[in-house]
Amino acid sequence: MQIILLEKVINLGNLGEVVKVKDGYARNFLIPQRMARRATTSAVAEFEVKRAELEKIAEEKLVACQAQGEKLAGMTVQITQKSGVDGRLFGSVTNADIADALSKQGFAVEKAQVRLPQGPLKTTGDHPVSVALHTDVVVEVTVAVLGQHA
Repeated sequence: MQIILLEKVINLGNLGEVVKVKDGYARNFLIPQRMARRATTSAVAEFEVKRAELEKIAEEKLVACQAQGEKLAGMTVQITQKSGVDGRLFGSVTNADIADALSKQGFAVEKAQVRLPQGPLKTTGDHPVSVALHTDVVVEVTVAVLGQHA
């Protein structure tokens, strides 16, 4: 399916590009998320009229995310979980837990933006975690997992 990208999509393209993707990816993800639109001749013409406005909105979004990223970069978030004497947790610290802790400190972060490449945190200590606020803005945050002996 041919689609027009309405915003930058990782591993696919930038705003305004016409790309070919699998039908299911377009129908089930890109179009409902308002990231893309079918590339019909009328849609392409309509997009060209709105191009400047969409680029301005995308630029404002990027600037806002960069400002939030500067405040967030290098922060330490403390999360307390029950643990055994050897430092392993009963359960784990997930991206949802980290997003909640950041939200309590005043940062609007969704759990999908918190990246845990090795999976959930299962030990106490300091762990570096990346937070992707925008496709071009990724910041590092330290998560300090504190053990609470049961």
